[in-house]
Amino acid sequence: METATTCEELAAWNKAYLWHPFTQMKDYVKGEPLIIERGEGILLYDVRGRAYYDGFSSVWLNVHGHNVPELNEAVASQLAKVAHSTLLGMANVPAIELAAKLVRVAPKRLTKVFYSDAGATGVEIALKMAFQYWHNRGVGRKTKFITMNQAYHGDTLGAVSVGAIPLYHDVFRPLLFSSYVIPYPYAYRTSGGASAAMEATLSALRELLESRADEIAALLVEPVVQGASGIIVMPQGCLREIDALCRKHDVLLIADEVATGFGRTGAMFACDLEGVSPDLMVVGKGLTGGYLPLAATLATDEIYAAFYADYSEQKTFFHGHSYTGNPLGCAVALASLRLLEERKMIHTVNAKAAFAAKKLAPLADWPHVGEIRQQGLMIGIELVRDKKSREPYAWTERIGVRVCMRARELGMLTRPLGNVVVLIPPLASTEAELDAMTDILAAAIYDVTEEGWGA
Repeated sequence: METATTCEELAAWNKAYLWHPFTQMKDYVKGEPLIIERGEGILLYDVRGRAYYDGFSSVWLNVHGHNVPELNEAVASQLAKVAHSTLLGMANVPAIELAAKLVRVAPKRLTKVFYSDAGATGVEIALKMAFQYWHNRGVGRKTKFITMNQAYHGDTLGAVSVGAIPLYHDVFRPLLFSSYVIPYPYAYRTSGGASAAMEATLSALRELLESRADEIAALLVEPVVQGASGIIVMPQGCLREIDALCRKHDVLLIADEVATGFGRTGAMFACDLEGVSPDLMVVGKGLTGGYLPLAATLATDEIYAAFYADYSEQKTFFHGHSYTGNPLGCAVALASLRLLEERKMIHTVNAKAAFAAKKLAPLADWPHVGEIRQQGLMIGIELVRDKKSREPYAWTERIGVRVCMRARELGMLTRPLGNVVVLIPPLASTEAELDAMTDILAAAIYDVTEEGWGA
């Protein structure tokens, strides 16, 4: 049995055998690796017993904290029945119950649930559903998609095809289908601010739809908050206008709620903030409370009906994953949604968000803090070399990386988005815990930008 006996042996094996995602391994192997052994509440503990606040919800997905008794019990109880059975031509109890629950809490019109195992695969499913929806209806010319500048929807080839972050996506362009790209409203980097940014987005979309709607299957958007681009928050009303334009021009709207769903933005889904009900919606991350890999693509009756046909017509949606609708994942997702309701957690998010905003507000006057962006408990702080001109730090200065490394030294884990440092804590975080995390974040930013830590 391969079992490491010391922390040093674990560290050596980690460097020798693991290839970490979104990590330059040449840099990584130079340092001491952080190896997590256990979690309790919103704290994670490494193999040496050091505790860290989980300041980014273990990549934006933890809701209730770690080692939650109710979620542990849900997994154990289901495990005593069956760990997995396929959804190909049969069903399982938790998958049925979760589908019914998701339909009840989702925006109206979304009535059918198709499972997968990650946000990217959920996006892939939405793209294929949208494409085949038009095909099945005999509208073969609608084959193109609209995405938004700096969008990130996952790492499968379909999801990358509608991604628009050059650093992540450009190398793969020869493998991808092309998409139309319009600007996401980035007020801080737009002359004229929020109103000008929103108008630029809507004008570009309007012009594109007026000339190309007959060839466009769907528009894909991260509603209200664009995540990986730096926590960019849409001006109020923008999503509603995007939805209206899609409806007017008979283009499907796909909402990627993988990061924003399940209370993260202060509503069950970000679409709820604007009263928008998309044609397809993808959920993941917080779906299981951060316990097990599970995602879902929700569709309307209208889309489902385009696939509902006689066997001989060959309109079946030929797509599936081995672990689709895994009973363990569905069981813990049900338990997580139950806790959200019982503890009225979504109702508390806005109060906690207001507390965090008040704590971080003084940083807005700091010389290297360009903008603090926030929606619910999604917070991004953009750091700049020059506040007046908004000149960004050079990529090679690794400013975000250095701030996050300093925060780790001070007892909190998070990851940067280029020059943007994020705070995305578990929704269960108390005000006392938010107080501690915002203090650590402020100290880390000050130490790096004012005193040059890690330069």
